Amino acid sequence: MLEIFGQINPPSPLARFGDVETGGLGTFINLIFKIMIVGAGLYSMINLILAGYSFMSAGEDPKKMADAWGKIWQSILGLSVTAGAFVLAGIFGKLIFGDWNAILSPKIPTLP
Repeated sequence: MLEIFGQINPPSPLARFGDVETGGLGTFINLIFKIMIVGAGLYSMINLILAGYSFMSAGEDPKKMADAWGKIWQSILGLSVTAGAFVLAGIFGKLIFGDWNAILSPKIPTLP
């Protein structure tokens, strides 16, 4: 087979994920998903702590207490959505692909 462009090597920072044939792109995408989920969880926890502090320092002001409860509710809702995304991804992976981990750890097939 004649190769027009020759051999193309991945950049050195991405070489540790492997090439496309060994699932390197799927591993890289999986890593990005995990970083985004961890970031969302950390942001929600920090927001929850700040909202709790806001609630404690509100005193008798009903407007400040309502704002703090709103932040607490939004933080808990954000954590629920983040956790629910994993559950739904597992369920849809099982229903569509027959594997609980199909969407959470994608394997990109290559053509022979």
